[in-house]
Amino acid sequence: MIEPLSLLTAFLLGLFGSSHCLVMCGGIAAAIGSSAGTQRVRVTLLFNTGRILSYSIAGLIVASAGLWLQSQHQWLMLILRTLAALMLILMGLYIARWSLMLTRIEQLGQGIWKHLQPLTRRFMQSPRAIDRLWLGMLWGWLPCGLIYSTLSWVAANGQPLLGAAAMFAFGLGTLPALFASTLAANVLTPFLSNNRVRQVAGGLLIGFGLWTAASVWLLS
Repeated sequence: MIEPLSLLTAFLLGLFGSSHCLVMCGGIAAAIGSSAGTQRVRVTLLFNTGRILSYSIAGLIVASAGLWLQSQHQWLMLILRTLAALMLILMGLYIARWSLMLTRIEQLGQGIWKHLQPLTRRFMQSPRAIDRLWLGMLWGWLPCGLIYSTLSWVAANGQPLLGAAAMFAFGLGTLPALFASTLAANVLTPFLSNNRVRQVAGGLLIGFGLWTAASVWLLS
């Protein structure tokens, strides 16, 4: 069953964490837009569609793994849900700019990215607009602490369809900032960069993480 609250939470995670996405993907998004000429909107949509599809595939995979763990070892699910709560807290601290510890987790995916990065150069240099879709799908696997923390939360749900839908919603949350970056129309940047907005969003995430941790152990 798809839970609207989970999808909304995932969307907000992407929206308020998208300043990190601008750091990680803003450069290539802007480069794609500047080199596309009159097809700027089209290639921007293709790139971001590919990126969000990869997030959805990752959500399906980790949630399926979470479902398997749940069926095999209940205590492993308790650990996974506790880890998800911790990651939510770290994400809240990161968004509020109270701690940047989350960025250290990005090193975990460097091994996979080392093999994918050469392919991104080939698609980046291709003159075909459709190759921006494949570029986006590859870029969706770029090591990112924000994505990893969201995936850990998705895995703890143990629902494959919800996992894919939640990561799709997360990707939609990151879309406005990256789309604005590509089209050089930074309407959302001042809002997302506002210290008070970031601290309120971060505080809510920390509260959600603490509530998740408490529910894991009090209801188990």
